[in-house]
Amino acid sequence: MPRPKKGPRLASSPAHERLMLANMATSLFQNGRITTTLPKAKRLRPLAERLITLAKRGDLHSRRRVMRVIRNKSVVHALFTVIAEQMEQREGGYTRIVKIAPRQGDNAAMAVIELVTEPVSPKKAAVKEAEAAVKVAEKVAEEVEETPVEAEAAAEETTEEVAE
Repeated sequence: MPRPKKGPRLASSPAHERLMLANMATSLFQNGRITTTLPKAKRLRPLAERLITLAKRGDLHSRRRVMRVIRNKSVVHALFTVIAEQMEQREGGYTRIVKIAPRQGDNAAMAVIELVTEPVSPKKAAVKEAEAAVKVAEKVAEEVEETPVEAEAAAEETTEEVAE
């Protein structure tokens, strides 16, 4: 059984915290980025990523589950049409948290949480492995193309050179 966190929540009660995170998620999907405190950004990230994953499914049940959290229909529509389309190739990591300078008044740790909109690029290691596999396949194809007679002649030449 998961153990609840000790100490105070982000707000005065769990219900207030849920509402606050829902409002922050709405603002994030409306504007693409928001500036908030670091603990709030860290609590918002899993909620926002879960909502984007539901939006990528695109069915009615997912839309209704998202509507439980985000009450603004225009934001839900934008999430399902625009944002889900941008994140289609991405398998996760839809948001990015960047720490910024502390707040002037109370020195609270601040952060910017934003949607990652850059296109997904293939990993360089996977590309190198694919190129190596192509080279090996080309070498094997060249060896197969040699006729057995030519291979025997080449083998005889090498044995004669070794004997001398």
